[in-house]
Amino acid sequence: MQSRRNFIGKVATGLAGTLAGGNVLAGGERVRFGVVGAGARGTELLREALACPNTECVGIADVYTRRLQDAARLAPDAKLHLDYRQLLDDRAVDAVLIATPQHLHCEPFVAALDAGKHVYQEKTMAFTVEQAKRMRAAVERAPGRTVEIGHQAISSGHLADAAQFLKPEWMGKITFIQARMYRNTPHGKAQWARPLYPDMTEENIHWKGFLGDAPPRPFDAGRYLNWRYYWDYSGGNVTENLCQQLAFWYKALGLKIPQSVTMTGGLYLWKDGREVPDTMNVAMEHEEELLFTWDSGFGNERLSVTEDVLGTAGAISRTPQTIRYAPEKKNRPDGNEMVGVTRSDPRAHTQNFFDSIRTGRQPNCGFDLGYRVSIACRMAVESFRRQRAVRWDRVLEEIV
Repeated sequence: MQSRRNFIGKVATGLAGTLAGGNVLAGGERVRFGVVGAGARGTELLREALACPNTECVGIADVYTRRLQDAARLAPDAKLHLDYRQLLDDRAVDAVLIATPQHLHCEPFVAALDAGKHVYQEKTMAFTVEQAKRMRAAVERAPGRTVEIGHQAISSGHLADAAQFLKPEWMGKITFIQARMYRNTPHGKAQWARPLYPDMTEENIHWKGFLGDAPPRPFDAGRYLNWRYYWDYSGGNVTENLCQQLAFWYKALGLKIPQSVTMTGGLYLWKDGREVPDTMNVAMEHEEELLFTWDSGFGNERLSVTEDVLGTAGAISRTPQTIRYAPEKKNRPDGNEMVGVTRSDPRAHTQNFFDSIRTGRQPNCGFDLGYRVSIACRMAVESFRRQRAVRWDRVLEEIV
């Protein structure tokens, strides 16, 4: 493994040969993209993007030299950057896929739009309310740019099936959604724990680049690698997985930001220095006269990942694999149970991003949906940390 000092000399720093590129694409033109954040999710996105027709990775940015070198094996002609701003300076880049830790979403998102790039932003879109507002302002300054938020289920066949099942005469009045997300790991293997590599040193990790706007701290490789443990960089499983389940039903039902949110729970299982809870319950009240609850824990996976949407005339049940409808016999005695049949392409969401760039059509998961989900998730985090229910002030656009 090269040291960061030696590696810097080999990454791209100039713009020679790149200034001729524009950002207006014809229908079938190749989309040249860059990746900001080449960890596990960023690498997965890179693979998906390269598998989409007529795309090319021309740049990769990450604060850790090993990840840059690993990603370069997938895109050997891409320029490598320890500072994402160098990638954004490259006019050869049409679009940017951002897959950094959550506290770092805002800065590259805003900078990419201001630089004229299209943006695919991994979930949860915004880490704080203030960042969500800054990101919204950047979107408003860039009306011709495509912005897709990485809630992949929005592009799945399940959404088309849900739209079919959600007919008013089939569902009646929907008042309750109960969602769950449970996992387990072998004894002694903590959820999210990742082993440190010997080369995770200040020499090879741009520590200030990782911290961003988070509080300054001395270099800590464990904090860098297991950032999901800490409030400075993560909202825990709320921003890892509640966001995905919320996004699907916020899209399907057009739900607004909750009126109030209450989150309870704690660190009942993993006493390993993490700050975010491993067992939790979230209750969200919506002005559509609907209660959305979510339970999650890391000590037993029997309840798995499910969502049940309950209406007076029917119910929809969803898992990652299936979606099905069941009538309420009291109100639909002649109704039939149905199972969703629409197929899904694993890379449909990434493909939708590139298709939207070429066609100018709105992407499946645009900024507004990402904004609403971000605020709902932040409300849950704030409720837990303040140890009380919180409300959304729609006039001030603040959590109170």
